[in-house]
Amino acid sequence: MTDLIWIILSALLLIVGAVGTIAPILPGLPLCWAGLLALKFIPTTQNEISWVTIIILGVVTVVISILDNVLPIWGTKKKGGNRKVVWGATIGLLFGFFIGPWGIILGPFAGALIGVLITGSKLKPAAKQASGAFAGFLAGLLLKLITAGFIIFFFIRTLL
Repeated sequence: MTDLIWIILSALLLIVGAVGTIAPILPGLPLCWAGLLALKFIPTTQNEISWVTIIILGVVTVVISILDNVLPIWGTKKKGGNRKVVWGATIGLLFGFFIGPWGIILGPFAGALIGVLITGSKLKPAAKQASGAFAGFLAGLLLKLITAGFIIFFFIRTLL
């Protein structure tokens, strides 16, 4: 019975983490990984997953979490933008999250575009800079979703 409670808590960490890969408010990948790590300490599942898998996924989680913060800045700078563009994209993503899937996809671009326009840029350079921030956000999101998918795969495999 105790193991079942710990498995449920691990699954909750995994689910909240999976939501957090899309919601910028939550540390998604670390929570997903923590759910997988918790399985390693449950007596009935501890032998079903290796420490090597846990460590490799932990390192990947750290690297992808760092890249997720660096890619939008890199994409923005590559297109000639500044930090205001990145902040605009972040705010756009936050607002977009409440709109739904299209808001999550288009929110960062719209926020970055507004951020650039506020600084006084014309529309064409603003759209170019916003596209860099948007590409960085999408790349980070894709990497997080792929990594979360691997963690979920190993989580399910461990339980079966």
